[in-house]
Formats: sequence, C-alpha cells, structure tokens
Amino acid sequence: MHYWIKSFERKMKLDEDLHQKIAKEMNLSETAFIRKLHPNDNFTQSSCFGLRWFTPQNEVPLCGHATLASAAVLFHKIKNVHSTLTFVTMSGELKARKEEDGIVLDLPLYPAHPQKLHEVEDLIKTAIGDTLVQDVRYSPDTKKLLVRLSDTYNRSFLESLTVNTENLLQVETTGKVKGLILTLKGEPGGQTQAFDFYSRYFAPWYGVAEDPVTGSAHTVLSSYWSEQLGKKDLHAFQCSNRGGELTISLRSDGRVDIKGGAALVLEGTLTA
Repeated sequence: MHYWIKSFERKMKLDEDLHQKIAKEMNLSETAFIRKLHPNDNFTQSSCFGLRWFTPQNEVPLCGHATLASAAVLFHKIKNVHSTLTFVTMSGELKARKEEDGIVLDLPLYPAHPQKLHEVEDLIKTAIGDTLVQDVRYSPDTKKLLVRLSDTYNRSFLESLTVNTENLLQVETTGKVKGLILTLKGEPGGQTQAFDFYSRYFAPWYGVAEDPVTGSAHTVLSSYWSEQLGKKDLHAFQCSNRGGELTISLRSDGRVDIKGGAALVLEGTLTA
C-alpha cells in the first residue's frame, strides 16, 4: 500500500519555486503535482495530464509510487471516467491502468551494465561495510548503482542491515550515482510468501535517506532480475520499514508493467 499526499494545480497556477517549497513542507520522498495540459481539460473527463515529482530537495525525472498515488487520486477521489490515464513527464509518457486489485503502471525499462568494483568500492564500503557483495551494476539512464548482496544472506539480513547514508554525499561527489539499490535474490515459499527478489533503496543525493517503495528503482531491478532468473513475470518486495509488494511483467515492447495498491489517507486544500 502506498500513502501519499497529492497536490493539484486547480484554481491557481503554482509559481515554479512553489513546487519545491511545498515538497519541502510535505517532507515525503516525493510530492507529485498533477496539472491540466490545456485550459479546457477537466480532471474528471480528461485522460491526459502533466505530472512532476519533487523530493524535499530536488525535482526528479521519474517516480513510480507517486505516479501510482496520483492515478489513485484521479481514479478513486476525483472519479475520473477513464480506465487508463496518460501522464506527460520528464521520462516521457507514462500510463496508469485501473484494475480491480490495483493500478498498473506502464514504465520504461532500463538496463544495468556491469560496473568495475574498484570504481565504486569506497561508496559501497561506506554504505554497508564488510557485507558480502555478489554483483555490481550501473544504470546510466537513471544514475542508479545496483548492488546485489551475496546469496548467502536472506531477507531478514537485508531488513536489519544498517546502511550509512550520511557519509555517501562526501564519498560520491561526481554526480555519476544518484541512487543506491541494494538487492537480494528471493527465497522459495514456505511459512512466508515467495518473492523473486528483495530490495532497499537510498537516495541521499536527492535528500531521501531511504525510500519506502520505489517504482523507479524497479525499472532497473526488473531488467536485472529478469535476466538473472530467466523470467518475465516477477514478484518483488521492498524491505523498508514500511515495505511494499510489487507485481512486475516485462513487455515485448521493451517496457515494464508494475502493479501496486494505494490508499487515500489525508485530504487538504491549498489556498493562496
């Protein structure tokens, strides 16, 4: 379940710097702003909208869970009449499809290439100390570093791992890395539900120490684990304190469908 507050540009046009100020006040991983693309558009009747995402510190090019939450507000609160919505974003057009058991996001799929360990060894050691690493990949499209932990570890280890994000800004100053993904191969079912892989995500470069559930990270994770496991349909769990399940399907057109759920928990009005 994803719990987010959405801000709409409805009765007034927000000044450019006001987006960032609102996001800082919200103090969530991302605050999303939905806007009409044309003066005659209607939040109930139109099917295409503009969408931007801001952390407390920066605007970001892609955010999956805030897109899902935006679609949920339009579908369930605003009662938009369409079953599929299109969002025009910095990452191109993204679609959200309403289904009975959740919302499916149509997102880009980004490859992660082998990364020489010695080039990022200080960053990894600062973050996770002497934790054993099995693979390191880098996504130039998203500037995310994917670090796969040893298969000898389990979900409980990843959940309890203390990650030092405070010093990462001093270690990585080149701008090459903007997000750190820790991931682990899943475990077969038993007393707990089976998942294909687990992850945690950290982006202190954007002012986000740890993100609860990260759609943008899964545009990279989906590509990696599909290749590793030889599967197109994947079930993932992000092991933050809040946690979240993701149902993933890689498509033949080189994109990925990611399904999740949303709940509206707070509503307010922004006045001039």
